[in-house]
Amino acid sequence: MPCEALAEAIADEWAEQDEVIDASSMPNMQLASTAIDRVRPDTGSVMDTVLAYAGTDLLCYRADEPATLQAQQWESWQPLVEWAEKRYEAPLKVTDGVMPVAQSPESVECFRGVLSKMDVFGLSGLANLTQACGSLVLALAVLEEEIDADQCIVACQLDERHQIARWGEDEELTARLNRQADDIRNAARFLALVKT
Repeated sequence: MPCEALAEAIADEWAEQDEVIDASSMPNMQLASTAIDRVRPDTGSVMDTVLAYAGTDLLCYRADEPATLQAQQWESWQPLVEWAEKRYEAPLKVTDGVMPVAQSPESVECFRGVLSKMDVFGLSGLANLTQACGSLVLALAVLEEEIDADQCIVACQLDERHQIARWGEDEELTARLNRQADDIRNAARFLALVKT
């Protein structure tokens, strides 16, 4: 392991196992194993997968209605888009609706530069977090402690929570959102451990 904090966290996960090993209860072990077994031998492919989110980042696709959701997206997402532009010199185009908008190759290359400086453990955690929340910008903001895991969850679930508030609870959707929240918290914890 790259640091003692992560090694201790994984040891704690193993210590909590009983006669039957439950891999799903060991998120740090899973992400560390992914770093060693999948990211290390194919770092370029993992980077490309993460970078694909820069082209389709959740924060760049805004609702064209209703006005209440538009306002929530602007308030929650726009400061992070502006943060990414300032922090990484990587401006992103924002659009209304779901029609694809091409991001500049220069911005994508700025993000590639950030990823290329990460070790395999950091990249494993960031890839997992990016996939979980659907946004490279949100994942980087968590990594850089611009936002925390709970703020990330609120931001990436904004549309679904708006629909639930408008139309009522859906058991299947709520279960999916809870799993997503767990994935985000686990990846954020892993990244925090790796950074120590």
